[in-house]
Amino acid sequence: MGASFHTTATLCAVLLLSSFLHPARCDDPQPPPATPVPPSTACNETTDPAFCRSVLPSNGTSNLYTYGRFSAARSLSNANRFLALVNRYLARGGLSSAAIAALQDCQLLSGLNIDFLSTAGATLNTTTNNNTLLDPQAEDVHTLLSAILTNQQTCADGLQSAAATAWYMRGGLAAPMADSTKLYSVSLSLFTRAWVVQRPRRPKVRKPTTSKPPRHGRGLFDATDAEMVRRMAIEGPAATVPVFGAVTVDQSGAGNYTTVGEAVAAAPSNLGGTSGYFVIRVAAGVYEENVVVPKNKKYVMMVGDGIGQTVITGNRSVVDGWTTFNSATFAVVGQGFVAVNMTFRNTAGPAKHQAVALRCGADLSTFYQCSFEGYQDTLYTHSLRQFYRACDVYGTVDYVFGNAAVVFQDCTLHNRLPMAGQSNTVTAQGRSDPNQNTGTTIQGCSIVAAPELAANTAFATANYLGRPWKLYSRTVIMQSAVAGLVEPAGWMPWDGDFALSTLYYAEYDNSGPGSDTSRRVNWPGYHVLNSTADAGNFTVANMVLGDFWLPQTGVPFTTGL
Repeated sequence: MGASFHTTATLCAVLLLSSFLHPARCDDPQPPPATPVPPSTACNETTDPAFCRSVLPSNGTSNLYTYGRFSAARSLSNANRFLALVNRYLARGGLSSAAIAALQDCQLLSGLNIDFLSTAGATLNTTTNNNTLLDPQAEDVHTLLSAILTNQQTCADGLQSAAATAWYMRGGLAAPMADSTKLYSVSLSLFTRAWVVQRPRRPKVRKPTTSKPPRHGRGLFDATDAEMVRRMAIEGPAATVPVFGAVTVDQSGAGNYTTVGEAVAAAPSNLGGTSGYFVIRVAAGVYEENVVVPKNKKYVMMVGDGIGQTVITGNRSVVDGWTTFNSATFAVVGQGFVAVNMTFRNTAGPAKHQAVALRCGADLSTFYQCSFEGYQDTLYTHSLRQFYRACDVYGTVDYVFGNAAVVFQDCTLHNRLPMAGQSNTVTAQGRSDPNQNTGTTIQGCSIVAAPELAANTAFATANYLGRPWKLYSRTVIMQSAVAGLVEPAGWMPWDGDFALSTLYYAEYDNSGPGSDTSRRVNWPGYHVLNSTADAGNFTVANMVLGDFWLPQTGVPFTTGL
């Protein structure tokens, strides 16, 4: 996550190393955010200066804070207009099923953008007297503005996939889609220039004085992973976290509900994080259903009887007419979601291409001792802040993908046997704007061959750590065990030289036969980190600001290196 410092020289060194915060050149003079400047100057270091100048008022001068609040307000008005346009297309009728599916995704995502911009704008408007945002406020707004661009990109990707049957519709949406993306990018640029750059850096995490990794329970939980599982299984979630209410799902009829979807629908709406979790205990069984935890179902904790015991499974895929976004067996949008001891599965198979087991666009979401099973596009870490601990992920092509700020700890990533002619890529990170605070951290994990891949000798499968889905793709693998199946080059291009100069891929302190970096790619955006300070930017403390919210979940985590 972008680190910020008091001194310009130190800040510039970090910006040039990793492009964390914004694309500004460090040798350009940068006025203090509170200094009045004309709009043309304010726009110089945004992602699209010409478009920015067309947005900001042309008369008079103001400061970067005022411009930031103004552009956020303009973005909110634009989001409402774009949603109205999507609704008009859906109301027309006569569209292909592919076009309708893509538009419905856009409808959901545009509604989320309105929510996010409303929240971000309200927070920024509280700063009119002193222009001050402190952690976690600044990080919260940065996360929301980053997610707005991700939502817009997902909408655009879906419409482009439907182009063959809905080209006329895309023609009507192409221009407003592009303008919306530019406006949201400018708002993010102005926000980072005004608020993010001036924030003091969060304190460095001190190295522990004992061999035990640092865990932050804040009194809720401070035990080993095994102890956590025991307490969850025997004593229930109330042993470690505050509980607002609880229900049980059991296919035999012994619980409150027989399906997971019914239990989610029964959860209270808009539960606050201080009220405790609404706990859904899901008894062992195979639940064949597609489940959505919508945006108004917040702070839901779902606890199963164990990996392979409590299984939620489906088989939606792109080949069968679903969008990638809506192919998910289990989708989460509601903030503060926690899942423990469960399996999420998509059985469509490799021939059906994109087929998501779990899609998560829930801020402050946590998955512990869970398994995600699929082939292509298994785990869609779509947006916002997420944490995965002691989980298993199975897949083939781009099987951990999306544009969240996400950290995986103590997880095992299993490369499965793909179709003939396919290569395996563990990650496909989708950061599309240099100011987004997103990226994928894989820390203390294992990257291995699943049994069917290890046993296959019919054809050789090339395995890579990842490839750049979007222009500013960012992935860091550190302190992990990498098996020898990974190609010496490590990373795979997406298409020619696309993103090779703008991506940020890094490896730090890994082990195993596949961790040798001597023959890695020589892309400008690839790095072998040798500094704990550099690697520290991608830890739980900095990547997802986990010290502020993970203690509430009761799930163990390592805050630093």
